Amino acid sequence: MHISRNPGRVAGLWYLLLCILGPLRLMYIPSKLFVHGNASATVNNIATHQWLFRFGIVADLACAVILIFLGMAFYRLFSGVDKNLAVLVIVFGGVMPSLIDFVGVVSDYGALTLALGSDSLSAFDKPQRDALAYLFVRLHSQGILINEIFWGLWLFPFGLLVFRSGFLPRFIGVWLMINCFGYVALSITALFFPTYYGTAFQWSQPILFGELAIMLWLLIKGAKVPTAPPSALQPAAANLVPG
Repeated sequence: MHISRNPGRVAGLWYLLLCILGPLRLMYIPSKLFVHGNASATVNNIATHQWLFRFGIVADLACAVILIFLGMAFYRLFSGVDKNLAVLVIVFGGVMPSLIDFVGVVSDYGALTLALGSDSLSAFDKPQRDALAYLFVRLHSQGILINEIFWGLWLFPFGLLVFRSGFLPRFIGVWLMINCFGYVALSITALFFPTYYGTAFQWSQPILFGELAIMLWLLIKGAKVPTAPPSALQPAAANLVPG
């Protein structure tokens, strides 16, 4: 079967692209370039490895666009199940996270500009530029933690659609709805109890694999929206024929 005829596999491919590009800026670049509590070392790393940092900016932009297409793919897949819930998936899972990603890209570009320096920044000495660049990096990180609310919220209508669909496993739908509360709890923990965030993240790992489960199912098995058999349409068509 051609992939375009299976909307489940189309959504799975968009999901896969998101999972490939997302960890670059979320995990790899912070682990390689950012030194917690040390603005000077962080800025020096960004300046030395500016192309890696630039690639992270491009990856963030790509993820923001992919989220929109992923939401549209899910709307195509689930609009026949419940259009209102499918719209919520686009809003909470596509539009809102994308907006925050775009804002995060602006913060990263500001950090890069300060790290490289320019004549327009000559009014600031090096420690001041480093402190401002580190502030922009931290703002991006805080934006990610806030974005976790939307990473969670969209999973509830998504999981409910999976549960109701009849063409995807119900247990994955339940898992996704639980996954929703996992992300929301992590975001709240980061905002109010930041010292416990690492512990909360470790404990929530089994819950957060719900998205991985649905992505693999869509890629491997796909999901084709069932269509009404021709016999079911014949009575309705017969009523339209003049006697």
